[in-house]
Amino acid sequence: MADSQDLPVEERDDLEGLYGATDTMVRGIRAALAEGNLEAVADLVKPLHAADLADLFEQLNSEERNALVASVGADIDPEFFSYLDETVREEVIDDLDTEQLATVVQELDTDDAVDLIEDLDKEDQAELLQAIPAEDRALFEDTLRYPEESAARLMNREVATVPSYWSVGQTIDYMRSDADLPTTFYDIYVVGPSYRPIGAVPVSRLLRTDRPVPISEIMDTDLKLIPAAMDQENVAFLFRQYGLASAPVVDDPGRLVGVITVDDVVTVIEEEHEEDMLSLGGLREDDFYEAVIYTTRARFSWLLVNLATAILASMVIGLFDASIEKVVALAVLMPIVASMGGNAGTQTLTVAVRALALKELTPANAMRIVGKEILVGGINGIVFAILMGLIAWFWFDNWLIGLVLACAMIINLLMAGFAGTIVPLTLDRLKIDPAIASAVVLTTVTDVIGFLSFLGLATLVLL
Repeated sequence: MADSQDLPVEERDDLEGLYGATDTMVRGIRAALAEGNLEAVADLVKPLHAADLADLFEQLNSEERNALVASVGADIDPEFFSYLDETVREEVIDDLDTEQLATVVQELDTDDAVDLIEDLDKEDQAELLQAIPAEDRALFEDTLRYPEESAARLMNREVATVPSYWSVGQTIDYMRSDADLPTTFYDIYVVGPSYRPIGAVPVSRLLRTDRPVPISEIMDTDLKLIPAAMDQENVAFLFRQYGLASAPVVDDPGRLVGVITVDDVVTVIEEEHEEDMLSLGGLREDDFYEAVIYTTRARFSWLLVNLATAILASMVIGLFDASIEKVVALAVLMPIVASMGGNAGTQTLTVAVRALALKELTPANAMRIVGKEILVGGINGIVFAILMGLIAWFWFDNWLIGLVLACAMIINLLMAGFAGTIVPLTLDRLKIDPAIASAVVLTTVTDVIGFLSFLGLATLVLL
């Protein structure tokens, strides 16, 4: 299938207009809200999927959101809340009373309900849980005792299970009965004594098998059991590694407590990707919808760290201020060395952080990868050293300046290849997220080595 980015602009626009809240629709809803025409608003919103309605809310300002909630609040699909950005969701939830929110929570799948509950303040959580029937409340409280971003927070408590002694016919009749089954499921789990999972049967296989066949004869016994406390990033890895559509979640004694499906894992992959992207930029969370003061405060600390590293690089330059005064060309050329090292290091760093996340970079192959990246940095260093050395020679009519620049560039690109892999590996070994701290450490290394090598060599050769 062709990538949508390769399509002509007109075709991409047509594709974008097939689904969701289009720009024309958003403008129409805004106009209707401004006029107080709530009937028109309801007609425009009614056909929207819950995810598209969430996108619409995120494009409106606070006043418009409040008006829209007042207009269609009773008709909103509860699933809508699971698609909303957390900041916007908090604002919408503030307009609901406890009884309304309790109704929403009971309509959601358990994983989505827990995701909503865990974002509430402790007092609001307690008040909401008290408004929920005792049976559901016990399930939510049991799930909330597990760590955030664990498999238990991700799983759905509703699971389709049957005993191993049933036949295919009994299982099908059970599925057609009024039993309390999940709305959507891919596998039926076969459980043994103490409710331990011993097998799984894909629904497609079940429906293509004769009724008298025992369920134990067609079940898969090679289950990938997920401990309830497992980190969600490791859950996503298992699904990717083994191509799973769903997987059972078990507690410490091995009892089946829930199931994770691939749609939940897609969300995790997106969240982890977003988290890594934000971390590389020095951000802890998405602050797109936050107030200016909160956003400013959240970004200040990382900028302060960057300021400290910039001062360190400037101190290195200060060691050679006399050399720069005598040879002005050094001030012109030294940013080139640092910039090339930083960019080359960032390329290596990006690949290394991704490989660590996918468990492709391990202690077993670390030295081979480090060696490869140093070799790549060296080759690129030589190529660009020749290019920039010649340019500097003709630019300042001094072949020694060209030679110094060339040597410094080789040194810095070699260091960039080395640091781009060693820094994230070291942070990972220290149990520090490489995506958070690698970039600032790498930039400091390439800046300091770049300035030190270039200005140091220039002092020795030119003065």
